[in-house]
Amino acid sequence: METALLVTLGLVVGLAIAGLAIFVGRQRSADPAAAQLADQRVVELGARVQQMGELLHQAQAQLQNSVNERLDAVSLHLGTSVQTATKHTAENLQKLNERLAVIDNAQKGLTDLTSQVTSLRDVLSNKQTRGAFGQGRMEAIIQDGLPKGAYEFQYTLKNGKRPDCVVLLPDQRPLVIDAKFPLEAVTAFRDGKTEDERRTAAQRVRHDVMKHINDIAEKYLCPGETQDTALMFVPSESVYAELHDGFDDVVQKAYRAQVMMVSPTLLMLAIQVIQQIQKDSQMREATDLIRTEVGHMMKDVKLLGERVRKLQMHFGQANEDLNTIMTSANRIEKRASRIEELEFDGDVAPAGNVIAAPLRKVGAGEF
Repeated sequence: METALLVTLGLVVGLAIAGLAIFVGRQRSADPAAAQLADQRVVELGARVQQMGELLHQAQAQLQNSVNERLDAVSLHLGTSVQTATKHTAENLQKLNERLAVIDNAQKGLTDLTSQVTSLRDVLSNKQTRGAFGQGRMEAIIQDGLPKGAYEFQYTLKNGKRPDCVVLLPDQRPLVIDAKFPLEAVTAFRDGKTEDERRTAAQRVRHDVMKHINDIAEKYLCPGETQDTALMFVPSESVYAELHDGFDDVVQKAYRAQVMMVSPTLLMLAIQVIQQIQKDSQMREATDLIRTEVGHMMKDVKLLGERVRKLQMHFGQANEDLNTIMTSANRIEKRASRIEELEFDGDVAPAGNVIAAPLRKVGAGEF
């Protein structure tokens, strides 16, 4: 804006000088006196123009300084802004790299989890591997809860049948535990979209579970050899909950067949109860031995009391003897004091003229 003002002012001054020159030329040709006056005015006008030129030069210098200062301020501000933006950009890039690293690790974890889920799906899709998976979970729970010798895997019954595991109870009749995993039927029941599909899947669940229950009851419940109840281990909490929530009739038939379905949590609780029963049985078996040991201990305590009393008598006699010795020592000290208190007048008499003091007979009880 200031530059435009200076340019306009210069144009105005130039036009004024040009007009004045034209006017002076005309006056000089017409009248010499007027021409002289015009020359003076031209001189004055030239001085003013020179003055205005100086002012214009100063204004231009001030404008240049002002522009330079503003450019410096803008450059400084721009440099500071660029540095701040660069710093923030670097920090944001570092945070972004950290987050990308976290996302990368999470992606690797998801990849590993996906592979594990795929492997687990492959395991569970095969009937034999699914049975091995259920048996492995059952064996891990039993080994963690019971000591060795309290259970046996693949135990052979008298009828030649071999359940997955038996727990040896104190009455010498083992408790049979067999692992079953009716996953296919339950999965089909869950995935059923129509009512007919769910009804068909429900019939399959009842058929498969009842077949497992009947097999356990017929093969592994031997009167007089095993316990009257057997456990059917279902190695999935969700499958167990599905059976109890949607198939109560199957659960009731299992109870009547003396077969109890247990999940991993219920099997842990049952193992804890069995462990406590075994401890109580061991305590009852050790009752006679404990009673005998307590009798021996009472005899030892009685003998110890007699010996303490004898030692107390010896301490009493020793204390009495010490009192007698102290009495004699006190009497000796008193006699020594009386001897020290004897006074002799004059010189000491010769040994031949010493008159012995009469001796007093000391009683036997005084010394």
